[in-house]
Amino acid sequence: QVQVVESGGGLVQAGGSLRLSCVVSGSVFSINVMAWYRQAPGKQRDLVAEITSGGSTNYADSVKGRFTISRDNAKNTVYLQANSLKAEDTAVYYCKAKTKVDVWNPPIDYWGQGTQVTVSS
Repeated sequence: QVQVVESGGGLVQAGGSLRLSCVVSGSVFSINVMAWYRQAPGKQRDLVAEITSGGSTNYADSVKGRFTISRDNAKNTVYLQANSLKAEDTAVYYCKAKTKVDVWNPPIDYWGQGTQVTVSS
């Protein structure tokens, strides 16, 4: 079994910052891409940022220049530093880890339960 647990969400004023963390634990052989998604009420879940095991990153246009994704491979942890937050960043933020549990099987996407980020204007 693989567990994905996010933390770091909360209530912040517009212009403020938050740092989200996501730890992957359990039967982990390797983790390829780690990513953050978000879902606002009544909207679809969208990609915010992703990072490969080699450190290559990709960001949604709406967060470029404000958010930074990073990871610690030794700790199976991914971070999202969110600066200059706006009201429209309010959403539940989910972590996804494309994880192999052994050498024989292909990687599977594992999701966390999400952490709420609320930005007050």
